[in-house]
Amino acid sequence: MADDKRDKSTSERREDRDGRDTVSPSPHLPVSPSPHLPVSHSPRPPLSHTHRRHAPPLYGVIAEFEVPHDLVHAARQTYEAGYRRINGYSPYPIEELAEAIGFTHTSLPLIVFIGGVIGALGGFFMQYWMEVIDYPLNVGGKPYNSWPAFIPITFEMTVLCAAFSAVLGMLILNKLPQPYHPVFNAPNFALATRDRFFLAVEANDPKFDHAAVVELMKSLGAMEVSDVEV
Repeated sequence: MADDKRDKSTSERREDRDGRDTVSPSPHLPVSPSPHLPVSHSPRPPLSHTHRRHAPPLYGVIAEFEVPHDLVHAARQTYEAGYRRINGYSPYPIEELAEAIGFTHTSLPLIVFIGGVIGALGGFFMQYWMEVIDYPLNVGGKPYNSWPAFIPITFEMTVLCAAFSAVLGMLILNKLPQPYHPVFNAPNFALATRDRFFLAVEANDPKFDHAAVVELMKSLGAMEVSDVEV
């Protein structure tokens, strides 16, 4: 009797297991591959690299030239074509290049003049305040405001402040120091300190059109024309 009950229980468990194995999931319900993962009703394909990363903005177009004459000629033609946000790069100063790109005015002389005036006024009134107001002394019966004696210090302060204004003004106007600039990304730009000459047209120029600028640079005899990313 006990053996019959044991065999009957074993057969029932086998039937239950077989019944569970034969049950198939409904085609209308999503099935998660793991009981610990959420069920996704609308599976999405994985994002590719191009979807995650946007293309960097364009700084401009740069052209490479072999000799300085070609650079000056290209700069002059580019300026005459109506482009204003242009710049040239060379291993040494080229006198005609500044005029060719339209760089005919600088604020540096005005900055130096203002610095010299501030130095002169500061030097003179510093001595006036000390000799006349703060600690007046009667030296040989001379007046307290003995201005001829103030001239050497006034002159030295004028030169000192003008020199500092020249150095600081040059650095500020040239945006120096500048550890990074977009043109550093241009191919072969390291040769700008050796034997190559470059002309860049910035993308923020009102007349900038990428295809037109590239075509213009090629027509001016550029060795290579490249895009410059920010």
